[in-house]
Amino acid sequence: MKGPKHIGLYFGTFNPIHIGHLVIANYMTEYTHLEEVWFVVTPHNPHKKKQTLLDDVHRLTLVRIAVEDYPKLKASNVEFDLPQPNYTIHTLAHLEEHYPEVEFALILGEDNLNSFPKWKNHEVILQRHHLYVYPRIAKGSVAPELLNHPHIHRVAAPIMELSATFIRNALKEGKNVRPMLPDPVWRYLDEMHFYR
Repeated sequence: MKGPKHIGLYFGTFNPIHIGHLVIANYMTEYTHLEEVWFVVTPHNPHKKKQTLLDDVHRLTLVRIAVEDYPKLKASNVEFDLPQPNYTIHTLAHLEEHYPEVEFALILGEDNLNSFPKWKNHEVILQRHHLYVYPRIAKGSVAPELLNHPHIHRVAAPIMELSATFIRNALKEGKNVRPMLPDPVWRYLDEMHFYR
């Protein structure tokens, strides 16, 4: 009798996806019991004006081409079809309904764990799902009830302080950031003149 498949969900705008994201996701599949990691691309919130955010379809394409050579990493557009503004709890309910044989976990940085108690229905999320937390330099206080929670796993992944904001600004300034991006992502951004 085979147990459920364990899949980690890594949410983000991935604007653009960079090697920091890949290092974390790959680490999760190699050093935890997560068998796959899905990059869940957050769609553009229609109520927010964000000029620097690439169209959903381009950010999804960038994730797809970034993970092509990694069989355990996948791109997911599940949130594109959910009503906006969307909450993680709704995405999880939607995925559980469509993939009853999968146990979904969340992957988040320590900085996000600090604000986790502000998430809609965070107690329900924590009751039903495991959280895999990777370290960030940015310090902040973690709510006491989260410190030793049995569903929260601190993972000693490499500290990646590379940000998409830094990459976008560097591209705008004409800097070469090629080593910070998966090669197909760099080529796509270069050909399309994105963030210039």
